[in-house]
Amino acid sequence: MRASDRAYASLRDDIIEWRLAPGTVLAEVEQSERLGISRTPLREALGRLTAEGLTTAGGRGVVVTGISLEDIDELFELRETLEGKAAALAARRGDPATFEGLQRELLNAPQLISGNHPALHDYYELVGRLDTAIDAAISNSYLAQAMRSLRVHLVRIRRLAADDACRLAAAAAEHAAIAEAIAAGNPKLAEAATVLHLHRSLSHIKATHASPPKEHHG
Repeated sequence: MRASDRAYASLRDDIIEWRLAPGTVLAEVEQSERLGISRTPLREALGRLTAEGLTTAGGRGVVVTGISLEDIDELFELRETLEGKAAALAARRGDPATFEGLQRELLNAPQLISGNHPALHDYYELVGRLDTAIDAAISNSYLAQAMRSLRVHLVRIRRLAADDACRLAAAAAEHAAIAEAIAAGNPKLAEAATVLHLHRSLSHIKATHASPPKEHHG
């Protein structure tokens, strides 16, 4: 992997997991030393982050961008448009068996969320597999790329809402309903299930937005 790719991946992960908070100035000398690379590949990495909207270049240098309630509303407006359409297309074009399997896993997902040692990484990996299956099923590379770009910001927003077990369990059931509708080949139901999930997710995020995200370790 090239030095610029390593720097991009490291900084991107630090930003979306809130280890680099909004407003943090990414000074070239400091970051190049921290990452063990020269300033040329660092600049390339910072340019990619700025193009994604995770950083912005200004008078103070490159700064990690913030997320406001207005940003969240706008992102979810776009998310509803893209993901609703994608779910409908997946219901028309996808392999029913793939989504039947995902539905079964999602119905069992509360086992990953509850208990003293919840396996949240496994839960989010399962949700990611549903996203990947939908991306593959729609057979539209432009729409899939647009959704992948959007998800970068959605991971940051998810950290704002923390890991609330009750909400995650409800979200798992909502994802299962989406998978079920796609497996059944029902575009309207798949889109409606997606919109319902997004509305509930947005309400939860806005209700918890006033509290800063928990410090993340690991």
